[in-house]
Amino acid sequence: MASLNVGSLGEYIREQRRNAQYSLRQLAEAAGVSNPYLSQIERGLRKPSAEILQQIARALRISAETLYVQAGILDERQEAGLELRAGILADPLINERQKQVLLAIYDSFLKENAAAAPDGPAAAGAVEKAIATAKAVGARAAQMRVPGMGTAKDGSWHGQDEAQDRNQDQAPDQAQDQGPDGAVQTTGD
Repeated sequence: MASLNVGSLGEYIREQRRNAQYSLRQLAEAAGVSNPYLSQIERGLRKPSAEILQQIARALRISAETLYVQAGILDERQEAGLELRAGILADPLINERQKQVLLAIYDSFLKENAAAAPDGPAAAGAVEKAIATAKAVGARAAQMRVPGMGTAKDGSWHGQDEAQDRNQDQAPDQAQDQGPDGAVQTTGD
C-alpha cells in the first residue's frame, strides 16, 4: 500500500471544493463531517479514513478513487481499472452478458500481464497465452450467443460480418436474419 500523502490530499480537496464553489462549512455539512475536521484535512493535519474520503468525494461529486489515489491508498493503475470496469458496467448499449464477457477478457489480460514480467523468461510465451485465453473467451461468447463476438472454426476472431458470411453460404431457399436479440434465425420456404 502506498504512503498517505496528506499535504497534497488536503490541497487537492481544497481545490476541488473551490472549483465546486463550496465554502468549507457547506462541504463539511454535505460530507457529514465537522467543519474543524475538514479544515484540518485540508491543511494536512489529519489523515482521513477511506470512508471519510468517500463521503467527501460524494459531496464534491467526484470519484472516490481519485481521492484514494491522492491519499496514496490506491495507485493510478488500479484507479484506471476501476474506472474501466465502471464504464463497462454503466454502458446502456451492451447487455449484461456482453458486459461479463468484456470484464472476463480484461481480467484474463491482467492475469497474463501479472504472471509474466516484460523482461522475464515467461515473456516469450505471454503473447501466445493471451491469444489462447482470448480465443477461449471468444468461444464462450459464441456459446453464449453474444452478438458480434465469437470464433470461427479455426479459432480466429470475427465480428458482425459472421451472419452475413453465413447468409451467403446458405442455399437460396434458406435465409438467415438476426432477431431483435441479435441471435441468428434461419427461415425456410
